[in-house]
Order: sequence, then C-alpha cells, then structure tokens
Amino acid sequence: MKKRIALTFLGLLIIIFGLGGIKALQIMIMVEAGENFVMPPETITTATATNESWRRGISSVGSVESVQGVVVTAEYTGKIVRIGFEPGDTVSKGTVLVQQDISIEQAQLRSAESSAKLAKINLDRMTKLQERTVVSQSELDQAVATYDESSARVDELKAIIRKKTVRAPFSGRLGLREVNLGEVINEGQPIVNLQSMDPVYVNFSLPQQELPKVAIGYDVEITTDAFPGRIMTGKITAIDSQIDSATRSVRVQATLPNSDEALRSGMFVKVTTILPGENQVVAVPITAVLNAPFGDQVFIVEDAAEGEGQALRAQFVRLGEKRGDFVSVLSGLQAGEVAASTGVFKLRNGQAVVVKNEFAPEFETEPTPENQ
Repeated sequence: MKKRIALTFLGLLIIIFGLGGIKALQIMIMVEAGENFVMPPETITTATATNESWRRGISSVGSVESVQGVVVTAEYTGKIVRIGFEPGDTVSKGTVLVQQDISIEQAQLRSAESSAKLAKINLDRMTKLQERTVVSQSELDQAVATYDESSARVDELKAIIRKKTVRAPFSGRLGLREVNLGEVINEGQPIVNLQSMDPVYVNFSLPQQELPKVAIGYDVEITTDAFPGRIMTGKITAIDSQIDSATRSVRVQATLPNSDEALRSGMFVKVTTILPGENQVVAVPITAVLNAPFGDQVFIVEDAAEGEGQALRAQFVRLGEKRGDFVSVLSGLQAGEVAASTGVFKLRNGQAVVVKNEFAPEFETEPTPENQ
C-alpha cells in the first residue's frame, strides 16, 4: 500500500516538473523572440523647413461701431397718429419717422399768431403816437414787451410742432420698431434704432508695449466668423490719448468702407494691424509640431545609425507666430531640415520610418475655407 502511494506521488512530481519545464522553455523562446523583434518602420509624410518672408503684423480682437448711431426718442409726450417707416428701412436725413398728434398745438398756434398780429398793430400805433409825444415812453415799452412775448409764444408752439414730427437726424438704416400706431409715447421713450452703415469704425485695444509700433494711417485687415475667408481692409484713424490703467492697453480706432453693409454695429471681429517691413522666419507646418507639457518638439528625419533606411530624431523647438497652416520656429530647427509633417503624436525618438509624400496635404500661409 505504501509502495503504491509513493509511486503515485513520484508520478505527480514528474508531471509537475515536466509541465514546468515546458512552460519555462516557452517563456525563454518568447523572451528571445522579443529581444530579436524589430518594429516595422512607420510610414510618414514630411515637410522641409524653409526660410520665408512674413509680413509683420499685430493681431487683436475688436468690435464694430457705427460712425453715427442713435436710438431715436420722443422729445414730448403725445399720441402717435402716423408711422412713416418700416423696420429695416434705409432712410435719408430728414425723413419723417413718427408724427404725433399736434391738433391742440396747431389751435394754440392760431390763437398765438392772432395775439401777435394784434400786438404788432398796437406797437406800430404806439410808435407813431410816441413820435408825436402823445403817449409816454413807458407805454411804448409795454407795447414792445407785449409784442415780443406774443412772438415768443408763436415760436414756442412752432418748435413743439416741429419736435412732435420726429425725423431721422442723419441717413442710415433703421432697426426694429418699438412703438405702435395710436400709442401714447412719453418724453424720452425709444422709437427706433438708427445706424449709419458706410463707413464704420472698428475699435480694438493693443498692449502698451505695441504703441510705438503703430501710427495713424497704418492699414488694418478685418475678419469675422460671419463671413469666413473674407478679408476687409481699412486704416487706423485715431489712437486714444491715454492708457487704460486697469489693462495697460491703448484703444485704437480704424475706419473701414462698408458699402455692402456686411459689418454691423456690435459685431465681433479679428483685427490685424499691418506694420512696415517683413520678418525673415524659418517655417514648418503646424501639424509637424508635437505640443507637450515639457516643451514643443518636431521629429527630424535622418539616416538611420545602422546605415539602412531612415529614423527620427526628436528636437525641442521654440515657436513664434502662426500664419495660416504654418508656424515660425525661433530656435531648434534650421532651414533645409526635413521634419515629419503628420501624425506626430504617434512617433517616438529613434523610430524607423518610411517617407511617402504621395498623399501629403498641401499647406498654405493663407488657406481658404475649402481646404482648411
């Protein structure tokens, strides 16, 4: 019985050691295969760093403002008897927008004109009598004062009638109507918004250190998300005389033609102030740059150390301004060096690569919406 148990135990040990040996052999084979494994080369596209002349400019954001803009309001309380416009109309200076009820003022005006006419007759009579010393100077003075008072009352009523006829103070485009026919409006109540459309101002701010670089007459380029790909041009026409103490920036105003009324007051725009001269830069596509917390880098394509094929060398760079699909490199890259231009997030230093530029994208400094 004991002999049988011993033989069974021995058989189990042989099986266990046999399985262990097989597993150890498998692991050794896998380790050896891993040590000898060579990653296949990664297929990439490339771009060559080039020397370029870039126009100098300062980028900022701003907003559009009408050269003339006002909310037309009522100067006197009164009932609206006629509305002479439709929302969104283009009107000329002097166009009647709203007519208030002036029937009472017209009646009062007729009475005042009659009183003024009588006062003038009395004044003429008193003047002739005073020349013959029939009446005293004080009586003549009283007649003059009465006539002046009557004439002033006539002028006052005429002014009220004019102001109850609300007219456009300048030519422009109207906004939405804020009153209705038959409504009694109060003094100062808004009637409609009126904005001149051509030209328009663009107001923007620049840091105080940029102030010596700009001057009145410099060109500006305006873009807006409302019209992608369209560039509108104008000129700087005013620079504020003081620096904002909170932001340490200076307000700048440019004037732009706006014959098609594309720009509206309050619109957000991007502004580029064009400076004289050009900058010489080393440029690469933005897609060639790997942005990382420890620094920006590009992967330069070089001959492999073993002498076969090509490999990547990671190179840290310092970047400058962007221009379309490109970015300038201030240091770390020389013109003529070839860098991987796409898919850099999956690349690593020393990796073997194969260059195939047949399907490489086209990069432009001024891309259009169709190829962005």
